Amino acid sequence: MKGIDWAEELGVAITVSDTDGKILYMNGKSASTFAKQGGRALVGSGLDACHKAESWNKILQILDTGNANCYTIEKNGIKKMIYQAPWYSDGTVAGLVELSMEIPFNMDHFVRS
Repeated sequence: MKGIDWAEELGVAITVSDTDGKILYMNGKSASTFAKQGGRALVGSGLDACHKAESWNKILQILDTGNANCYTIEKNGIKKMIYQAPWYSDGTVAGLVELSMEIPFNMDHFVRS
């Protein structure tokens, strides 16, 4: 996959931070999602500045425990699934990855065996 920046044009917002919450990377969808807040200019700023205290505490908990957080939201008539999880470097938590993807309000669910 050398030379392929698959994440840049993926229709899922990807935001990556370090363990201090400093934004390291935003793909195109993330930058457009947060365009009103500055888009890619947010790279280098802290997640704590754009999250309520309760959300920031959840991020700190994810970084501390290594446990992922997954939930759905509805905003402006769009339903999204949010998946937040730590990323690792040499087996140590190095920061947080947040994936935000638009999902249909009615979605098929399959049980596989």
